[in-house]
This record gives sequence, C-alpha cells and structure tokens, in this order.
Amino acid sequence: MVDTLTPAERSERMARVRCGDTKPEIKVRKLLFSMGYRYRLHDKMLPGTPDIVLPSRRKIVFVHGCFWHRHANCALARMPKSRKAFWGAKLEGNRLRDGRTKAALRRLGWSVATVWECQLNDMPRLARRLRRFIESGDEDT
Repeated sequence: MVDTLTPAERSERMARVRCGDTKPEIKVRKLLFSMGYRYRLHDKMLPGTPDIVLPSRRKIVFVHGCFWHRHANCALARMPKSRKAFWGAKLEGNRLRDGRTKAALRRLGWSVATVWECQLNDMPRLARRLRRFIESGDEDT
C-alpha cells in the first residue's frame, strides 16, 4: 500500500509526535505530585532519559504509549495497515530498546516501573500501584 501523504507532509506529521511532556506523562506527573511525591524529569545522565525519576528512592517511572512501545494484548497497540514491514521493524526496535534500557537501569541499582497509556483509564488503581512501587522495594514492570 502506498503512503497517501507526500514526503514533506509525512515529515511534518511525524515531527508533531511528541517524545516528552505528552498528555499521558503529564497525567502521571500530576497524580504523583498530588500523592506528595517529588521527582525529576527526563534525566539525561541515566540510560533512556527516564520520564520520571525519584532520586532519593532510586525509582524510575516510564510512561509509554501503547502503540509506540507495543503494549502486549492491548487494543491501542494495533499494527498499522500500510507499510507493515517498516512499522513492524520500527516498533519492535522500540520494544527491544526499552528492554535494554530497563536492564541498564537495573544494573545501576534503579527500580523501574512502566505506566501504559491504557492504564490511565483507572486512576485510583494506578495510584495504588504507583504507591506500592514507590514505597516498597518491589520491582514493578
């Protein structure tokens, strides 16, 4: 299937895809702040430039879009109908990079949690999960 946009239009559209300060990320940050947690954002000194870093607790929270990071068994992680080979390789590469980043952070002594975009539909449950992750020594994936 052929792309319906010109290369310039595709480039402009892809440039609009945000990598930080996304709506899901801002929702998680507001939730954590309302729970009394203070954090740092996008620490470039750490592998993967984590979305949310709680340095005193050695905890990291990634906020992932279900599509871009291939959330397993999620309706939001559907595969595009066009350019399947390109998107399959691109999205699989994102998933593999996420795994390498988490492993590197764990080797450095950090605990890592991932919040998926679809989990924002149940904020009370997400709040309980994040509190349990932050307050305990347990790893949350």
